[in-house]
Amino acid sequence: MSEIILKTENISKYFFGVKVLNKISIEIKSGEIVGIVGENGAGKSTLVKIISGIYKADEGNLYFKGSKIIMDILKAKALGIIIIPQEFNLAPDLAVYENIFLGNEYKKRLFLMDNEKMIEESKKLLDTLGISINVRQKTRYLNVAQKEMIEIARAISYDAKILIFDEPTTVLTQVETKVLFEVIKNLSLKGIAIIYVSHRLKEIKELCDRVIIMKDGEIVGIEDTKIISEHEIVKKMVGREFSQLFPTEKPTPSNETIMKIENLNVRGVLKNVNFELRKGEILGLAGLVGAGRTELAETIIGIRKKDSGKIIIKGREINVKSPSYAIKHGISYLSEDRQGKGIVTNFKVKENITLASLKNYTLKLIWVISKIIFKKENNKALEYITNLNIKTPSFNTTVLFLSGGNQQKVSFAKALDCKPTIFIADEPTRGIDINAKSEIYFLINQLAKSGISCIFISSELEEITQMCNRVLVMHEGEITGILEDNHINEEEIMLHATGLRKERSVVIE
Repeated sequence: MSEIILKTENISKYFFGVKVLNKISIEIKSGEIVGIVGENGAGKSTLVKIISGIYKADEGNLYFKGSKIIMDILKAKALGIIIIPQEFNLAPDLAVYENIFLGNEYKKRLFLMDNEKMIEESKKLLDTLGISINVRQKTRYLNVAQKEMIEIARAISYDAKILIFDEPTTVLTQVETKVLFEVIKNLSLKGIAIIYVSHRLKEIKELCDRVIIMKDGEIVGIEDTKIISEHEIVKKMVGREFSQLFPTEKPTPSNETIMKIENLNVRGVLKNVNFELRKGEILGLAGLVGAGRTELAETIIGIRKKDSGKIIIKGREINVKSPSYAIKHGISYLSEDRQGKGIVTNFKVKENITLASLKNYTLKLIWVISKIIFKKENNKALEYITNLNIKTPSFNTTVLFLSGGNQQKVSFAKALDCKPTIFIADEPTRGIDINAKSEIYFLINQLAKSGISCIFISSELEEITQMCNRVLVMHEGEITGILEDNHINEEEIMLHATGLRKERSVVIE
């Protein structure tokens, strides 16, 4: 019988006087894979940060192998409790082996780094994971799945006893996810306890032995995944029946073309991209990771410079020089990289919401001197907090202290506050719980019905098939299919996404 390696006893935590965890008591056994699920703001991230020493509990006790522990980051690492975050903590300009042993380096005499030993040990660690990577290359050249494996290898180098995964598959393909699952299962067979935080209930059912279900800072169930159904998990998470995830009716776009892309090229990234976007349409953009979807969005809004081609808005060609220039022409972008390009984590909620549209909240005094109208800014922030159900103590709360899903909602509000006629949403439900996903789906649906044209980028095929009027499918920087009507299904999308089928347009007569 496996030993209880970790135990929490009536753990509670407060932020700004608000209780975010209430008397959490759990037990984790060695070699066990335990899932944690719950809506954004349920307390999942706070709990795992207390376990890994990032936060300190305000009440309650924590035990490791039966001994009471006052946990901090250094103590957690020494005990082998390692968290693999949703946002990677890798230095892009360091080699793979340097990242694996960063902060835990092998040294020779006179405090010199023993690079050869670290290279040798890095190869061994990656071999145990079944991964072949050149450990001397810079980490910036790795894909997302490889970076995930580097994080795992780093954790194992600390002689991990408990590995905590926070939404590890949000940007992985199905093939990469399958590889990750095999790695996790093998680690558990070696006696390493796994805590797996995810909004994807199919993954929880497939991978985990037990699931801890959280709601409003409390545990509402600890269940055997072989017995409980996905529907029952959702019911416990949201506290009610959850029958309708997507809107029942798709919007009806007009025949008016709002944007036209002609022969758009970015060297090594995009090749001869052509399509039209209609008024009030939800246009899906599907494809595997690396297909060029985000790169296309970034070119349209001016983050990337095009080599050739045309971007035509309402019949007029524009040269998009920057994101601010795109905003002036009614194009707004919700980035998939919320912490890198979406929000400023050390800014307040209201400051993030109005960041790209601050001129709408200022009063010009003389020349270049302006004054922010704080009452107007505050009222608008409160409006978005209410409409998007952003769980935050206040609009003055620093975004860093919000859960990942609520950070995403703040980023969403920032994009909407630019009052776009074209709204590009790149993985808008990444890291968001089921209830919040549904809210986002209905919001995008309503935006389209109000006449706003939406480009909806997603790796989840169910989202694409249920939400979109038409679907552009990309493969290696090219559009391999434009699907409509009955052709919008997962099989057709995957055939085009893998390059097995290339047709410029598939339309039902």
